[in-house]
Amino acid sequence: MANDYVLSCCTTADLTEEQYQKLGIRYICAHYELDGKPYVDDIGKTMSAKEFYAAMANGADTKTYQINPQEFREYFEEILKEGKDLLHLSLSSGISGTFASASAAAEELREEYPDRKIYVVDSLAASSGFGFLMDKLSELKAEGMGIDELKDWAEANRLHTRHWFFSTDLTFFIKGGRISKTSGFVGNLLNICPLMDVSVDGKLIPRHKIRTKKKVIQEAFKKMQEQAEGREDYSGKVFISNSACYEDARKLADLIEGYFPKMNGKVVINDIGTGIGAHTGPGTVALFFWGDERVD
Repeated sequence: MANDYVLSCCTTADLTEEQYQKLGIRYICAHYELDGKPYVDDIGKTMSAKEFYAAMANGADTKTYQINPQEFREYFEEILKEGKDLLHLSLSSGISGTFASASAAAEELREEYPDRKIYVVDSLAASSGFGFLMDKLSELKAEGMGIDELKDWAEANRLHTRHWFFSTDLTFFIKGGRISKTSGFVGNLLNICPLMDVSVDGKLIPRHKIRTKKKVIQEAFKKMQEQAEGREDYSGKVFISNSACYEDARKLADLIEGYFPKMNGKVVINDIGTGIGAHTGPGTVALFFWGDERVD
């Protein structure tokens, strides 16, 4: 029965508190630091996305660290003590060690709760792409899909969650060492906006170097036209997340809503949370939709 288990994830899925509540998804909070001070990623309760990105723009140092096995153990055990089974999805293992921590905790607890099902699945997704997958799993659970079937569905379909990210400011990519100072300087000088996606093994990979914000927005839209399930007849949902650049996200959403008449509702626009945003800084937009399976 669907009510016999809990569907769970980490706050790195970049959903809002309202969305978690509506979808019936439990979550465990990730962690970050701002100028050496530790914070819990509690979906903006302690610090709003606006405050976080303003601090970064003003030069604040950021750091993220994964949820450790003991935290997962305590969180999981609360659910098991309710007499529920558990299906937990983690942030992509290609980005974080969170999956390994959750798996270690689950392995310990299986010995102590042999009658409970405890599944941990690597989402191979990031930001609201992770949340996009959780949204679908919640729908399937609500329709009555059992835990074993839902786990299998997640593993079979997670690579159909397409991610396209672009950034209009390379400052924090340079600061974090993901782009060399020379390349970053030239990129900023030439107004280059890298277009990235998430690979088959869940890593964030730069794919194209595109000059100007207007062109990179068009290119992200073009990627969806080329890859969306059913192409122009796409009937799924679309999520976009952004880091303090809502207007850019809105421009992309307008293009999508104008082209895909059968889409399921309007584009959902969320904030990029601290887990990804601490590394990209402000100026990043990410697009998520169902599409052709990732192969590279």
